[in-house]
Amino acid sequence: MRIGIFCIQPDANADPAIVAKHAEDLGFASYWVPDHIILPVTSTTSYPGNPGGGPDPDYLWQMPDPMIALMRAATATKTIEVGTGVLLVPERHPLHLAKEIASLDHYSGGRFKFGIGAGWNKEESEMLGGDFEHRWTQVREAIEAMKVCWTEHESEHHGKYYDFPPVLCYPKPVQKPYPPIFLGGIMFDGQWAKRVFHRIVKWGDGWCPVVASVDQIIDGREQIRIIAQEAGRDPASIEIRVFGAQTQWRTQAGRDALAEADVTDYSIWIDAADTDNICRELDGLAKELF
Repeated sequence: MRIGIFCIQPDANADPAIVAKHAEDLGFASYWVPDHIILPVTSTTSYPGNPGGGPDPDYLWQMPDPMIALMRAATATKTIEVGTGVLLVPERHPLHLAKEIASLDHYSGGRFKFGIGAGWNKEESEMLGGDFEHRWTQVREAIEAMKVCWTEHESEHHGKYYDFPPVLCYPKPVQKPYPPIFLGGIMFDGQWAKRVFHRIVKWGDGWCPVVASVDQIIDGREQIRIIAQEAGRDPASIEIRVFGAQTQWRTQAGRDALAEADVTDYSIWIDAADTDNICRELDGLAKELF
């Protein structure tokens, strides 16, 4: 079982270099960070992680840039994987993002995992160039454009959202053909998002769901298997990494429940918000889980 950590607020008070190195030394396998470039003061959309209707958590507007945080973590470590959980693709131009990702993958020695999302905040997305009502169509096209940049010497793309002539976009990623692309997933009212598994099978490399129970993992895996076989793709080529929500999978019993469901890789949400307390939290988790 490979266990990673998810730091919701990897900033100066929770230094990614120190935290990731400490996690690596304890035996954790991956270090993940979230993404919000800005958060509008007034918004028409509700944070899906706050179903109670009270104030949204402050961490939504306190997140540093994930690529900079992960670069700091990667250059302080040797083996731990670094990943976005998840990066909001419509809020960045794919040419710029392709170069950032390839650079991070290059400097980390091929340890970057690209978790992607389309965003939930309409105003945030639109301020930064997102077509909110068709954001997953935009994400798909952005991924297509980035794949060209990662795999071809002269890269060009002509689409609805992005259009550029042949360009030289370097460096190329260490991982071939490119870092694995993970799509998130979460159930609402007992249902997965309508097209999430089709997207994974068609142009993704993995699934990184947040689940309420092991049964949801089993259900999602079975849907992926069916869709992949129908599309002529080997279901085993799609990696599953479970993202823990707050309080989840922190005990031997939780770890063992995931193992019984054939989950081999998951991450734990870290509660502490500063370097010293995070390191102490990691010490306790390592003692419990390893």
